[in-house]
Amino acid sequence: MGSVKDSERIVYTTGLGAICTGCRRPVAQCVCRSAQGQPERSGHKIVRVGRETQGRGGKGVTVITGLLLPGAELEQLTKALKQRCGAGGRLREDGVIELQGEQRDTVVAELARRGITAKRAGG
Repeated sequence: MGSVKDSERIVYTTGLGAICTGCRRPVAQCVCRSAQGQPERSGHKIVRVGRETQGRGGKGVTVITGLLLPGAELEQLTKALKQRCGAGGRLREDGVIELQGEQRDTVVAELARRGITAKRAGG
């Protein structure tokens, strides 16, 4: 097999999401964990905590994107954030966490407490 140029490597695809640069699998199915237990990736993805109201009849939800965690850890984090905020929510299939209501400050503080760098997005 010939070498692949850096410009030809797939690091994200809409069908699978982020791709591990080590084993070339979706990050959720990575088998070549680095020494820190995280999938290898070429760029650092920033966790964004934003607010959306579109398609919800004016009701706002807090949306957390950019978490590169395996599926089971995402489910545990979703449950913990829902309990911390005292709100309902869900984990979408694309790895995005949605929490009911305006919870951005609480979520950013909780993620920082867990060692995850997060930025508040939006106004």
